[in-house]
Amino acid sequence: MNIKKLLVDFVTVFAVTLIVSVIVTLLWNLIVHGAGTVDWETSFRFAVLFGIILPWIETRRSRRNSNAV
Repeated sequence: MNIKKLLVDFVTVFAVTLIVSVIVTLLWNLIVHGAGTVDWETSFRFAVLFGIILPWIETRRSRRNSNAV
């Protein structure tokens, strides 16, 4: 298990998810409520969850494929 690769994957997924969540919550609040607010709690929650789960799944998938060959 390469810790450096996992850390880079976590940071990348975290950043992308955070940016997308911020944009989505901002647009949702602008369109539905007419107020330009960002739901930071939900954005960070999604970013942390996806930052942990997606690299973990990719690591398991690559491990399974290397063991099958």
